[in-house]
Amino acid sequence: MRRRAAAAARASLPVEIGPRADKLPVMRRRFVPLLLVSLLTLPVAALADFAAEHAAWRADRVARLTAPDGWLTLIGLHWLKEGKQTIGSAEGNDIRLAAGPAQLGTVTLTPGKTVLYRPAAFVEARLNDLNIGATKTGEAILRYESPDHVSTVRVGELSFFVIQRGDKLGLRVRDNASARRKHFAGIDAFEADPAWRIEADWVAFETPREIPITNMLGQTTMNKVFGKAVFTRDGQTIELLPVADSADATLFFIISDGTSGEETYGAARFVYAEPPKDGKVILDFNRALNPPCAFTPFATCPLPPKENRMTLRITAGEKNYRGEH
Repeated sequence: MRRRAAAAARASLPVEIGPRADKLPVMRRRFVPLLLVSLLTLPVAALADFAAEHAAWRADRVARLTAPDGWLTLIGLHWLKEGKQTIGSAEGNDIRLAAGPAQLGTVTLTPGKTVLYRPAAFVEARLNDLNIGATKTGEAILRYESPDHVSTVRVGELSFFVIQRGDKLGLRVRDNASARRKHFAGIDAFEADPAWRIEADWVAFETPREIPITNMLGQTTMNKVFGKAVFTRDGQTIELLPVADSADATLFFIISDGTSGEETYGAARFVYAEPPKDGKVILDFNRALNPPCAFTPFATCPLPPKENRMTLRITAGEKNYRGEH
C-alpha cells in the first residue's frame, strides 16, 4: 500500500524535462513550458513572414506587368527590311500600326544596320526630351545595340523602339491605352506553399559551359552556364541549368514541367534565383513566372533547354493566363 501511495504521489509531480527537473527552482520550472510554447509558435511566425513576402512580391509582379512600359502595352512587332519604309496606322503604309497617327513618318534601315527615323510633318515625336522634328537633320538614329541604351520614340500614348533577334531587326510598338492593358484579367496561381521553396545544391562547373537556347522564332543562341542546381523531389533527382551573365549574377531558369500545357503555360515558365551561396541556391517555384508570350503575341520568348524539361509536376507558381494573348 505504501509503495502504491508513493507511486501515486510521484505521478502527481510535474513531468521531468531533462535530468533532475524537479530540483529546478520554481521560476526556471515555469520558464520551461513558456520556452516550449515559443518554439512551437516559431513555424507559425515563419509561415506568416513567408505569406507576407510572397504577397508583396505578387503585388510588385502585377504592378510591373501592368505598368506603362509593361508587356501588356505591346501592340505590334514589325520586322524591318533594308531601305526606307513608311510607318503609320493608315492603309498603304509599309509598316501599318494598330494605333497612332495615320502617317507617323519613315524608318530607314541602312546596309550597315543603322536605323533612322524621320517624323512626318506635324507629328511631334520625341526621343527622350528631344523634339526630333526640330533638330537640324529632322531625324534620329535609333540605338539598339545595348539593352541599357535603347532609343525610344514617343508620340502621345504610342512609343516604339528597335529590338534585335539574331540578324533580324524589328520595331516593337507600345500603346499605353492598349486593350490588353485595359482588360488585364489578373494572374491565377497555385496557392503559395513553403514546401516549394527548395534549397538546392549548387554544383559549379570548373569552366563555364554553353548551351543552346531556342526562342519562339526558331532562332538559337548559345548561352553561358556556370553550374547546375540539384535537388530531390517525389523520389526524382532534378538537375536544372540556369543561364547567367557571370558567376555571381542572378540565375535565370527556363523550365517546363508536368503541368505545362495543362494547368500552366505550355511553352515555358521562368524562375529567377539569387546567386549561389555556400554551395546552395534557393529555388522558389512559388515565383515561377509566365513568360511575356503568355500575355502577348508580340514577344519572342526563349524555350527551355532539354535539361530543364521536367516530368515532375511543379504545382506552384503562375497558371495559364485567362485573358487575351
